[in-house]
Amino acid sequence: GMEDIVKGAQELDNIIKQGYLEKKSKDHSFFGSEWQKRWCVVSRGLFYYYANEKSKQPKGTFLIKGYSVRMAPHLRRDSKKESCFELTSQDRRSYEFTATSPAEARDWVDQISFLLKDLSSLTIPYEEDEEEEEKEETYDDIDGFDSPSSGSQCRPTILPGSVGIKEPTEEKEEEDIYEVLPDEEHDLEEDESGTRRKGADYASYYQGLWDCHGDQPDELSFQRGDLIHILSKEYNMYGWWVGELNSLIGIVPKEYLTTAFEVEER
Repeated sequence: GMEDIVKGAQELDNIIKQGYLEKKSKDHSFFGSEWQKRWCVVSRGLFYYYANEKSKQPKGTFLIKGYSVRMAPHLRRDSKKESCFELTSQDRRSYEFTATSPAEARDWVDQISFLLKDLSSLTIPYEEDEEEEEKEETYDDIDGFDSPSSGSQCRPTILPGSVGIKEPTEEKEEEDIYEVLPDEEHDLEEDESGTRRKGADYASYYQGLWDCHGDQPDELSFQRGDLIHILSKEYNMYGWWVGELNSLIGIVPKEYLTTAFEVEER
């Protein structure tokens, strides 16, 4: 924001590096000095340069991201050439500086290099992504149970010692369901949610993989093996679907479900 760009030299925080440097003037006149002393500060990904360390407003500010930094002895021919460094960019103006010593110049280069690495790896997610990340971190402790790390407010109630026992029965239950898949002229026997009619949309039926207890009023609770009719997938990007079970409708975490029937394309 503009309020950050016009901050005084003493108002900055999160300072990575600061000190006096000589800055090469962009448009110096024949009589003017080519190098001008400036109080320079690197803070929050911005490079500020002031007339002095007590200035209320910077003479200039630029975003460091997109720049590269390096020592630049070619900038001068006098005794200070080993103390020079520069920031260059493909599509923006370059900035040339002279530090008080070669060691100080190398420290400026090192500090800015570290910052550039951090900025290149830094991603700023949208608010909804942040919410998803918070939810994903909520139940890391059950990842060892092969449970989904979805954004679900529900958690599986599988005991670690029972995983090896329950998995075969789960496969058996699924096989049974596949075996009783009715033809179009037969009624659906397994569905208890009031959809015993011909020509049912089997592709929209899913089976619970784990017990899931809804914490919020709009969440649908179900048990492992329950047959859930999915009414809508409009919240798919958030990891939730809208389902119906026993005439109750609510949102369900899609990672807790598996397809109930193998539907052959005709």
